[in-house]
Amino acid sequence: MPLPLAGRRGLVIGIANAESIAHGCARAFRDAGAALAVTYLNARAEPHVRPLAEALGAPLILPCDLREEGQLEAVFAAIARDWGALDFVLHSVAFAPREDLHGRVVDASAAGFALAMDVSCHSFLRVARLAEPLMAQGGTLLTVTFYGAARVVPHYNLMGPVKAALEGAVRYVAAELAPKGIRAHALSPGPIRTRAASGIGRFDELLERAAAETPSHQLAEIADVGALAAFLVGDGARRITGTVIPVDGGQHLMG
Repeated sequence: MPLPLAGRRGLVIGIANAESIAHGCARAFRDAGAALAVTYLNARAEPHVRPLAEALGAPLILPCDLREEGQLEAVFAAIARDWGALDFVLHSVAFAPREDLHGRVVDASAAGFALAMDVSCHSFLRVARLAEPLMAQGGTLLTVTFYGAARVVPHYNLMGPVKAALEGAVRYVAAELAPKGIRAHALSPGPIRTRAASGIGRFDELLERAAAETPSHQLAEIADVGALAAFLVGDGARRITGTVIPVDGGQHLMG
């Protein structure tokens, strides 16, 4: 029996290390048979990401700093040149300046707010626009959010409104691209100990509180997120689009 994603080609943006959510998703895609293009942030990140990408058998390993003009476009140009088509993209990127992330939302600087929105939210729209012509036969766009978009989570701060905007963007992308067979979803894991999450103030307390509040008393792992991501890009999800799907052991059920 063929693997469910055999013959599919996808782009994974956001692998930082072996513990990152993007890597958990990439492994699930690869285990399901997909070929992957993988990006790394910069020269400093490349030694950490390249071995992971090579282990995934990625034929395309490309730099992509969303703050640098032209780098995202160059990634899609390379995919167009080498593959000519694309079946799915995972966008797993978020950033806010430290001083704005650790302060009150009402005190966020205009520049910090704009940068957080650009890298964490608007870049998903850029990805959708660049992927659209490569998805002539349809495809799937995935991004990563957090329940702090819908509820006030202590110390999540500026990323709360930024992720809320990202979830809204997913719904509009899903509606606008649906006639072309392109679907869009936001994966919403509970708190996971990743390098990116370590930038959130008192993150250990957030993990402890989440484990206590979750009905299962078990936190999600990157493999859990990957399993959902692989399902969503497969044929079994072909009539599902525009969703924000929790992967949190039921934490979103609690008040």
